[in-house]
Amino acid sequence: MRAFSYVRAASPADAVSRYRDGAAYLGGGTNLVDLMRLGVAAPEHVIDVTRAVSGEITDRESGGLTIGAGVRNSDLASHPLVRGRYPMLARAVLAGASGQIRNAATVGGNLLQRTRCPYFQDVAMPCNKRSPGSGCQAMAPGADTEHMAVLGHSPFCVATHPSDLAVALTALNARVRVASPEDGAGPDGTRWIEMPGLHRLPGGMPEQDTTLKPGELITEVELPPPPGGRQTYRKVRERASFAFALVSVAALLDVGPDGRARDCRIALGGVAHAPWRAHAAERVVLGVPPATEVFAGAAEAELRYARPLPANDYKVTLARNLITTVLEELMT
Repeated sequence: MRAFSYVRAASPADAVSRYRDGAAYLGGGTNLVDLMRLGVAAPEHVIDVTRAVSGEITDRESGGLTIGAGVRNSDLASHPLVRGRYPMLARAVLAGASGQIRNAATVGGNLLQRTRCPYFQDVAMPCNKRSPGSGCQAMAPGADTEHMAVLGHSPFCVATHPSDLAVALTALNARVRVASPEDGAGPDGTRWIEMPGLHRLPGGMPEQDTTLKPGELITEVELPPPPGGRQTYRKVRERASFAFALVSVAALLDVGPDGRARDCRIALGGVAHAPWRAHAAERVVLGVPPATEVFAGAAEAELRYARPLPANDYKVTLARNLITTVLEELMT
């Protein structure tokens, strides 16, 4: 591990004022420290923001919640207002990691964790995300593509985003507040980013995971008032213990008095470089009476343009079946 300087920021403004090229923000450290040990990340300056951002969950008059970026994942999952109003969020966090990791990991850090692609984590392998222009080993003949993306990928990167929390927040239409050193921020030095919108697809710049500008710091997550209907989060993984998603679904279904779906939200994890909001599937369900054939048609509409790689075409079938099954459960 390379030598680095360390400083503890007292506030978001203090943190962004200390940021410079070669710096990294440190929250719970469950991702950054691992990457430093692997040699994937080698920051020259580490800015500890655990005391700079809020660790509180606040009830808003509108019925929504404000979640400080410093809230530990275990506290988020167990909070009574989260469990009562946003059960899909609590389920997603509990599915996301071991209890020990949830006790250390923060909400802000969870949203910004980097891919677990084995080629990204192996510094001996070429990786456009780690070293732009070096190539994508996952696209090489004979590469292991079992856990790679099937939607939204590019010739430059086929890695998937690992966060379960981000998938649920995408389905809930959350937004994040960031402290920004940029002149384009508001009078208080912050700006809002909607979800989806925080994370980006790889395109020709897979090294950029998010739409954050250099030095910007997530300070809080805002949830709108809880939606009606039923909601859940389902994750399919290779083992019941701590493992990343093969495919996951955050889904919400609200049926009106006329028997037609008046709200439907679906977000997928494990299938793309970012949490994938399934807008095409939602459009099929909205405004019609919910039924198995409708849900199957919705899944088909979303996955019509999936581009599986040599070893992961199973993900298309898995996602199709998972969307249909989860929506059926919400209908009953």
